[in-house]
Amino acid sequence: MESQLKFKIAIVDDEEIVCKRLKKVLEKEGYEVETFLDGETFLGKMSSHPFHLVILDLKLPKLDGLQVLERIKAISPETEVIMITAYGSIESAVEATKMGAFYYITKPIKLDEFRALVHKAKEKVLLVFENKQLKETLAKYTFTELVGKSLKMQKIYELIIKVAPIDCNVLIQGETGTGKELVAKAIHYHSPRKHAPFVSFNCGSFTEELIASELFGYEKGAFTGATHTKIGLLESANGGTVFLDEIGEMPLSMQVKLLRVIQEKKIIRVGGIKPILLNIRIIAATNRDLKKMVEEGKFREDLYYRLNVVNIVLPPLRERKEDIPLLINHFLNKYNALFGKNVHYVTEKALEKMLNYPFPGNVRELENIIERAVALSEKEEIDIRDLPPDLIAFEVKTEEPPKTSPLEEQEKNYIKKVLEQTGYNKYKTAKILGLSRTTLWRKMKKYGL
Repeated sequence: MESQLKFKIAIVDDEEIVCKRLKKVLEKEGYEVETFLDGETFLGKMSSHPFHLVILDLKLPKLDGLQVLERIKAISPETEVIMITAYGSIESAVEATKMGAFYYITKPIKLDEFRALVHKAKEKVLLVFENKQLKETLAKYTFTELVGKSLKMQKIYELIIKVAPIDCNVLIQGETGTGKELVAKAIHYHSPRKHAPFVSFNCGSFTEELIASELFGYEKGAFTGATHTKIGLLESANGGTVFLDEIGEMPLSMQVKLLRVIQEKKIIRVGGIKPILLNIRIIAATNRDLKKMVEEGKFREDLYYRLNVVNIVLPPLRERKEDIPLLINHFLNKYNALFGKNVHYVTEKALEKMLNYPFPGNVRELENIIERAVALSEKEEIDIRDLPPDLIAFEVKTEEPPKTSPLEEQEKNYIKKVLEQTGYNKYKTAKILGLSRTTLWRKMKKYGL
């Protein structure tokens, strides 16, 4: 983030010695700093070249600090302001924070406290900057829940825009928690079917009999307990889109029935005899390798090709880590609003820990972490101590394999352990093991990993 934004700081204080001292401290930290001895001169520069952070003395000649603060916020609402005050002016400093100042610091200034406060203000400014970039990136797509500006996500957005207006079936593949349903909804709401229903069904949550009655509906008296006619999900979605999640879990006998629905575009309710015409689009999703399942006889080849007209493969979060800060900000906004909290940012240490974590649960796991942290937080920041214990403790290590088992079993266990530590990131695993990716793939296949 910092490489995209040259952080500029203004110091406004009528004591030249204070300006020089603070400027020297901040320049050593790598900041670009300008000093001003009065508010009017500063505001003249601020109007044409806004600063990211202003260190502002409360007592100034002509315009006082509160008046300057008010003008700063009018010119550049994103600019943060740290007020400098004497002990006798604490009430005015508190008033300044109510007017939008980031915080205040009292004279004589303790340099360690000053550096820490500037650093926190900088983190907040950078987060706002990153969020603004994100909004600009996604503006042309108008996807409210899909977040990310990485090259891999840009390609996903482009594919969604291309496939949405075309009335064909789509197969979305990706690990658990990567956002398959969000992509399905984005396709639906950018398609000509957007005003009709979007109906979601999880194929892995029901028995074969329940799948049939849920999808196709049933007539009154079709079976014991069928006291009334029920319209199935496929029929209820007429004119719209049906999202079949975990399609790889659907029993083979139900796959035959689904294939017939796709081919004939009609259904018969359980216990019924009258065909009902359907006008639906099917988007299916899976975290399994359907092609491999076809080869193993666990998934029908004809259904696979009917569903896989357009294939969208979602990247796991560990392969688009540049999106993690944007996702964090998105979830902070979401759960601040939901819980009535005011958590502004994640500290650098906490962010670094998350950037080094493989997120086996992907975006869903990250959302859960931020939701938990916001719910429990009593401050304006999420620090490393606010993260779950397993994330805090996580560290990728290379270890000597145990010497108590046969060579092949020993190798299998070691590869499995490193795979788990890296969240099944084959690139990192191969690097840790000192293998080529091809060799790693062969060994994974050999050991059933």
